[in-house]
Amino acid sequence: MTKTTSAEAWHRRALKAAALGLPGRSVGPGKPWHLLLLAALLLVLALPAAALVAPGFLGPEAPPPAPEAPPWQREPSALASPQGLAPLQSTAPVPDPAVLSARVDPLLKTDGGGTFTGIVQDALTGQVLFERGGADSRVPASNMKLLTSVAALRTLGPDHTFATRVVEGPSANQVVLVGGGDVLLGPGESKPGEVMGRAGLTTLAARTVASLQANGATGEIKVLLDDSLFTGPALNPAWQEGDVAAGEVAPVYPLAMNSARYDPAVTTGPRPQDAAQSAAEEFASRLRAAGAAAGLTVAAGVDRSPAAGPAAPAAGTERPDVLAEVQSATVGDQVDLLLQESDNYLAEVMGRMASLADGGPGSNDGATAAVSSQLAQAGIAAGPLTLVDVCGLAMGNQVSAGQFAEVVRAITTGTDARLRAALDGFPVAGLTGTLDSRYGDGSTIQGAGLVRAKTGTLNTVLALSGYVVDADGRLLVFSFIGNGLTPGAAGNKVALDRAATALAGCGCR
Repeated sequence: MTKTTSAEAWHRRALKAAALGLPGRSVGPGKPWHLLLLAALLLVLALPAAALVAPGFLGPEAPPPAPEAPPWQREPSALASPQGLAPLQSTAPVPDPAVLSARVDPLLKTDGGGTFTGIVQDALTGQVLFERGGADSRVPASNMKLLTSVAALRTLGPDHTFATRVVEGPSANQVVLVGGGDVLLGPGESKPGEVMGRAGLTTLAARTVASLQANGATGEIKVLLDDSLFTGPALNPAWQEGDVAAGEVAPVYPLAMNSARYDPAVTTGPRPQDAAQSAAEEFASRLRAAGAAAGLTVAAGVDRSPAAGPAAPAAGTERPDVLAEVQSATVGDQVDLLLQESDNYLAEVMGRMASLADGGPGSNDGATAAVSSQLAQAGIAAGPLTLVDVCGLAMGNQVSAGQFAEVVRAITTGTDARLRAALDGFPVAGLTGTLDSRYGDGSTIQGAGLVRAKTGTLNTVLALSGYVVDADGRLLVFSFIGNGLTPGAAGNKVALDRAATALAGCGCR
């Protein structure tokens, strides 16, 4: 067990107070000076008496001011730079593998059936500090999203955005809404400061009406939908029917509102089963409202149109004129959202967009091939991979803890600066994303605010892969994966969190 010094305890209390915004105390104005003097005199007389009568009432001597938080305890965004986790010092001592293993290994105990595998590495050198079946292929659950994020950042780049366009239709008085990969559309005005809803259908409708007016359009306008960017089955047959029914995922299309949710604030329960059609109908409604003032009417209903998007028209023919468009949030921002919230739908879309950028099809098979290809090209996650989806919902995926640790190394300290954009996406223990309600008990509280890791949860699977800076300032990466676990056994998540907490407090020499 690591002994916490009094200075460390003061420091943790100070950080907690600052985080909670605890106010200081002050004496208000307007109090007569003689009353203040009398109060001070009584206090001087009372303290010695209190010390004699009830010394237990007096607390310990006030601690000195807490030292400034080290860089790795600050906001995650402060760590993101082209050089990786720049504030960290490469001269910080590396933990002794035997000491670190002796602390971590006993904590990885399953609650019921199943097994845990895991690995801990020094981020800068790759030295293995702890390993238990690190090369074993395992069902990774949502840790799969780390691989998908790397592929998207490599193929598309963190600053890339997706356009949702309205183009002229094949006949007069027709417009075509063309899906370009943005599934975070909002129904209202575009919100430049947001990720969800960065592009709004109300804004797109207003711009469309302005273009129609400029072109002299009159009469009734018919809205068509082009969602041909994605091909193949919209619903992966590897997903279990119960997961689809529960709203864990939905048929995948290249445009949707709220990541295929009816309400962005409600992230559980049923989803639209045709998210593209739902978005198109919402756009038609917004176009109808915007066109009313301009003397334009919009026909009821939205039909699917012949492809008007990137895959069409055929070579040698002209593309239809673009009437209006809106741009999504950047790929980097979307990657952070899908990691923080473990968004299955967004991850599947990112995989398909990565495939298209890599010259492949916008399908599930294209997505899995693109992710595997990008990892191989980057020289990370070497070894056999079995991918049947790119969000981690399928039980057929097989990835090792060692491969995940190498992916986290590439994000934190690798030479590809594009991958730094994923740093903010790692949930912070006890504070953000899918780790916000964890690390609150006595056995894990010292990891709160320090452990940063992607979670993974299926019925019999748990995973946790991320990074942490130990007590000496050394950056460590880790991956722990449990398979065959007893469903609902509470001790399994705690075991993973305790192991990561042990790394945060480890000098281990």
